[in-house]
Amino acid sequence: MTDHHTDATAGTTEATRGGIRAFLRGRSELGVCALLLAIGVLVLTDALTMDTDFAQRGPVGPRTVPIVVGVALLVVAVLLAVDVLRGGKGEAEGGEDIDLSAPGDWRTVLLLSGVFLANAILIEPLGFPISGALLFWGSAYALGSRAFHRDPLIAAVLSTLTFFVFDRLLAVPLPGGPLMEVL
Repeated sequence: MTDHHTDATAGTTEATRGGIRAFLRGRSELGVCALLLAIGVLVLTDALTMDTDFAQRGPVGPRTVPIVVGVALLVVAVLLAVDVLRGGKGEAEGGEDIDLSAPGDWRTVLLLSGVFLANAILIEPLGFPISGALLFWGSAYALGSRAFHRDPLIAAVLSTLTFFVFDRLLAVPLPGGPLMEVL
């Protein structure tokens, strides 16, 4: 009798899995909804648990923008989920001059991922001006630019300007690294 009960339970589990798969087929945007929801909750949690100095409190403090972004992510996640569950589908980009049946360019995706990971690892020891220059230059290379003399110069100027705008003008501290002795 237990074997029959186990078989019935296994059949129900298989049917449930099959039902979930059938329901999710064609609704891959729900994965995007889940990702947006998770990021929104993370941003809101970080914003609401952020330590702020008494002098930083006011109508627009350091929590304001993260709270607005977190709420916006949650709203977009819910609206997208409602649209998908009501049968809405994203339009294929037929107006673009691309071949929609062509496979994805995984080389570019992997190069960009590597550049972003390298930036995250190198920003503390090298500082933002150097890691930012590597980020800009690596991104340009990954996206197809092969101007080897011009791209590093543009990347260095962009990262240095970005550093000065954030660190000096906006008072958002960025790691300077060894260049702080020179700059």
